[in-house]
Order: sequence, then C-alpha cells, then structure tokens
Amino acid sequence: MIRSMTGFASGKGTLGPHSWTWELRSVNGKGLDMRIRVPDWLTGLEAALRGQMSKALSRGNVTLSLRLNRDESAPEIVLNETAMAAALAAVKRTQQMAEEASVALATPSAADLVALKGMLDAGADVDDPTALVKQLSTEFATVLAEFIAMREAEGQALAKVLDSQLDQVAAFTDQAAALAEQRKDKMADALRENLARVLENAQSADPDRVAQELALIAVKADVTEEIDRLRTHVTAARDLLAQDVAVGRKLDFLMQEFNRETNTLCSKAQSAELTSVGLELKAVIDQMREQVQNVE
Repeated sequence: MIRSMTGFASGKGTLGPHSWTWELRSVNGKGLDMRIRVPDWLTGLEAALRGQMSKALSRGNVTLSLRLNRDESAPEIVLNETAMAAALAAVKRTQQMAEEASVALATPSAADLVALKGMLDAGADVDDPTALVKQLSTEFATVLAEFIAMREAEGQALAKVLDSQLDQVAAFTDQAAALAEQRKDKMADALRENLARVLENAQSADPDRVAQELALIAVKADVTEEIDRLRTHVTAARDLLAQDVAVGRKLDFLMQEFNRETNTLCSKAQSAELTSVGLELKAVIDQMREQVQNVE
C-alpha cells in the first residue's frame, strides 16, 4: 500500500491549567524535512516528537505546530526578573552590534521575551514540565496515527490513478508492438531496394560492406527492445504499487526509464502511426510522473 506525502491532522488536549492544539501537515519533498514548533521550556518534547515522526515517516516536508495556552484562573505567574534583565541586556547589545554593522533587526516583542525558557515561575507545573511533556508526547501518537491514516487514504486513491495509467501504457505498448510488426515487411523491401540501387550505381562497392551498413540501419530502426523494456517497466511499477513500504523514489526513477524508452521508440519510429502511439505514451507517462511526485 503506497502513501501520499500530502496529509493533515489536528488534535486538542488539556492537563491542569494548560490546554493545547496540535496541527500536523505535509507536502511533497525529496526527503524528510521536519519543522517542529513547540515552546522552548518544554524540555525534551521536540526530541521526542522528532523521534516519533522519524520512525513513522520516510519523505515529505512536514510541519508540526503546538499552540499551548494557560488558564487565566491558574495561580499568578511570577516573572523571573533576573533572567529578563539579562535577556534585555543581550537584546540591547545585539542591536548595538547590528547598528555598527549596518544590519537592520526587528525588535523582539514582550511575548517573544516571556516565551524564553526560565522567564516565568508559576509553580511546579512550569518549573518541572515533566508531566506535561509526557502527556503531550502520548497524545501526539494519536495525532500522528490520524495523519498517517490520511496519507494512506490518499495513497490508495493515487494507486488507483497510477494503475489506470499503467493500463494505458500497456495498451499503447501493445499497439506499438503491432505497428512495428506490420512495418517489418515494408522495411525489408525498402532495404533490399536500397541495396540493389547502391550496388547498381557503385560497381566498385563491396557488396558485403554495403550489406553490413544496411543491416546496421535495420537494427537501429528495430524497436523490439524498447517495447520489451516498456512491458518490463509496467510489471515493475505494478509490483512497487503492491508493496507496503515507501517506494516513491523507486517509482520516480522508473518514470525516467519509461520516458527514456518512449523517446527512443519515437526516434526509431519511421512511420506516422508508430510516432503517434509514441507521443500518446509520452503524454500518459508525463501524467504518471506528476502523480508519482506525491508518493512517499
């Protein structure tokens, strides 16, 4: 079962005075690129979330956001004035250095400074976020499972589209094989006529050498290998679609091989009908390649 790289999931939860909202989304990517946004003071949470996603996902540009709120009726939050003074001094010095280097910096807001680790003291739940981190890590597993389920559902839809396109490729390949078979006699007659004409107008020509050259031309016009490879690629693609692992990279490489064989087929066609079928093949393969870009 293939999976799409596009997905979305969300979730909510509460623990004591805290409530939160998860948002997990992804789009296409060559590898696995994870962007995780969680409060800095939740020590160990980002590493735990990154570990869960690394085990479950193979590809995609994945963004995870955690919005954490605290109930206003909770005990009063106390500002760590020493830490804040140090932070303000660091901001001031940074701005001075930036001005000296003619670099413009945005002024941090009060919310930015308060969000820094160690700025607030409001009881054990903030000083020691262990219980909150554990709860968030546990609940994220459910969000991740829903996210994967959505990617699998989209993957099933993708698989149906790709399977239908492979049917078209197989049908056009059979057409190309039939047309190539039909033109064999015509090509043989044309080669014999060309050989007779050359020998008639060039008495000193070596008949064996001329025959070798014409045979080489015939080989270059033969599309049997291309047709055989296209059929092999169709079988390989169907096998990949049936696997229960990430196959996006392999399918992408296979699309390149499909395109290569079709281009060669068109270059060897030497007939309007075979060229037309080759162009139809190229169109379907291009459509397949677009779909494959979204396969994990």
